Amino acid sequence: MPRLKARQDHLRISSFFAWLGYFFLVVPSLVVIPISFSTSSEIAVFPHRLSLHLYREFFHSSNWWPTTVQSFRVATLATVLALIVATPAAYALVRYEVRGKRLIHLVFLSPLFTPVVVIGLGSYLYFAYLGIGGTTLVLVFAHAVMISPFVLIAIMAGLRHIDPTLETAAMLMGASRWMIFGRVVLPQIVPALAAGALLGFLVSFDEVVIAYFVTSPVSQTLPVKMYSAIQWEISPVIAAVSTLLTASSLVISLAISLLQKPAWKAND
Repeated sequence: MPRLKARQDHLRISSFFAWLGYFFLVVPSLVVIPISFSTSSEIAVFPHRLSLHLYREFFHSSNWWPTTVQSFRVATLATVLALIVATPAAYALVRYEVRGKRLIHLVFLSPLFTPVVVIGLGSYLYFAYLGIGGTTLVLVFAHAVMISPFVLIAIMAGLRHIDPTLETAAMLMGASRWMIFGRVVLPQIVPALAAGALLGFLVSFDEVVIAYFVTSPVSQTLPVKMYSAIQWEISPVIAAVSTLLTASSLVISLAISLLQKPAWKAND
């Protein structure tokens, strides 16, 4: 009993400090929420009068809304490209034993270990050499490289929960490998694909460092616009944009958690 009580006390203390640290990290993000409901003439944590003026200015401004559409376009295309690359790669890494498998796996995950500044600078120099720097296509390729590891990990986790005997049975019945993958494997990893796609989309949409290196004024994304606005002007609209991004990130994170629940139950 004394040992059990000591363990419970230790758990309570650890939980308290964990929540304290979490609260310390989250509070700066929550401060912008009340600021976003202030008027354009003030930037205050506790505004004197609540207003939706900053949100209206964001949706109707010619400076903010086009960059939001650009971010959505880039994140969508980069996610699709990452899915096309990561899905067969994840299946091969989970189901087959090939020479150099660990090295191949490490190469796919290498963007996670590489500083984002290095990826941004390398992308800028490489695509500038090819003469296509500053275009949307360049940003899509660069973001696809960055988010592919996240998509790969999510799909591999989903594949590990699939019984391989189902594929063996389909092969014994005469199904080709492409048919097995398309009709047996793919329908079962739809939640993993969706979770990986949502995670990749979120990372790409919020990314600023790589985009800052490779974009031009024509292909500028929303995070780059926000960073530039902080550097060169003080606009209260940034609070509204930050609030919308925080809410979007929360919704996407909840969706990812719900998509992963079937996998957790299958694992149990």
